[in-house]
Amino acid sequence: MKISGWGRYPVVDAQVAYPKTPGGLDDALRACPEGAIARGLGRSYGDSSLGGNMISTRWLDHMLAFDEETGLLHCEAGVTLNGILEVFAPRGWFLPVTPGTRFVTVGGAIASDVHGKNHHVAGCFCDHVGFIDLALEPGRTLRCSPHENPELFRATCGGMGLTGIIRSASIRLKPVGSLLIDQVTYKSPNLRESLELFALHESSPYSVAWIDCISGGESLGRSLLMTGDHAPEGEPEKGSRTSRIDLPVDLPSALLNRYSIKAFNTLYYHRIRAKSVVSRLYYEPFFYPLDSIGGWNRMYGSNGFTQYQFVVPKEGGYPAMDAILKEIVASGRGSFLAVLKAFGRRNANLLSFPVEGFTLALDFKVEKELFPLLDRLDAMVLGYGGRLYLTKDSRMSAESFRRGYPDWERFQAVREAYGAKGRFISQQSKRVGLD
Repeated sequence: MKISGWGRYPVVDAQVAYPKTPGGLDDALRACPEGAIARGLGRSYGDSSLGGNMISTRWLDHMLAFDEETGLLHCEAGVTLNGILEVFAPRGWFLPVTPGTRFVTVGGAIASDVHGKNHHVAGCFCDHVGFIDLALEPGRTLRCSPHENPELFRATCGGMGLTGIIRSASIRLKPVGSLLIDQVTYKSPNLRESLELFALHESSPYSVAWIDCISGGESLGRSLLMTGDHAPEGEPEKGSRTSRIDLPVDLPSALLNRYSIKAFNTLYYHRIRAKSVVSRLYYEPFFYPLDSIGGWNRMYGSNGFTQYQFVVPKEGGYPAMDAILKEIVASGRGSFLAVLKAFGRRNANLLSFPVEGFTLALDFKVEKELFPLLDRLDAMVLGYGGRLYLTKDSRMSAESFRRGYPDWERFQAVREAYGAKGRFISQQSKRVGLD
């Protein structure tokens, strides 16, 4: 079948198995002696879950145990973050870390070691994982944790599925007082003030900024910074949940151009008139604004899009972001979905993306004229000591990967030691030189 990631680029021919039982997973592994890669809901953007043989975990989605005293949830890899929230959020438990969509599986969240709006205080998703049960071959499953097979744990967390198939895992949920978020929106006129706002509000549990990536001059890097925290109490008002609309067809890609994006960015920035605005809202629009649009990836046209996300170290963060934003503005290929966040310290996981600094994520529609720009951005990001996010990537070179992820040789050594190298293979792993 033809299949792609969320960006709809690239598209590959693949055989996809859909096991429904643990025994079925062993059968699927047995049927792929030449190698396979796990796939959850397919929400990684590029080719990290694509390969000639793919094993879907979407039907391995049972919750196995929950400890009401500690918040420790044991579940299969195909359980979605949305499923966890539907069951436990009304009972006062929330995800310790969540990405910008709730439609991802636990296995995918671990393989990407996803981050959210609270990395500066809570780290990555895997910093809250107690253990992982990892299938290495038919009939052979190992439990790994920070204390049991720790080298395999550090390689699996953020390892893009290249160490094995995650069968199940335990996650520590956190208690919250309500389903509401107290949000403050701060309006910033330029990049320097935007980064200063992150520093000023570093104690806020959640922070994220929408940033204008097409306006230059004195308006370069103007943004809206949203900070938030769980409200201690309160009930959502009737009708406060986000209604969902679906985008049923591909939009003409010509609709997305520098003029339409500039118009959108201007309107979006000026919708906030005061220097700061206080509000209280349901958690869904705060954490998952795009989940309200089903099939929003269709807005980029039939050729798809690529999300370009990078991080640069905190030291030198302003000059790096300033130079990179100027290059994007000069290209005229700005994005109206541009997100800026501040990261805290990195963890010990070998291929986990975040390092202490600033990360910017932008969506670009795929067209051949785009790739020379991305090559220039790669060189700038690496020159400033940064790196690209594997989960969003569809085109990183092997050289860029090795420069950005200096622990790649340790990662390979773990794969070889546990027999995973050559058994778990993706299109991305081949492209970046791991297979």
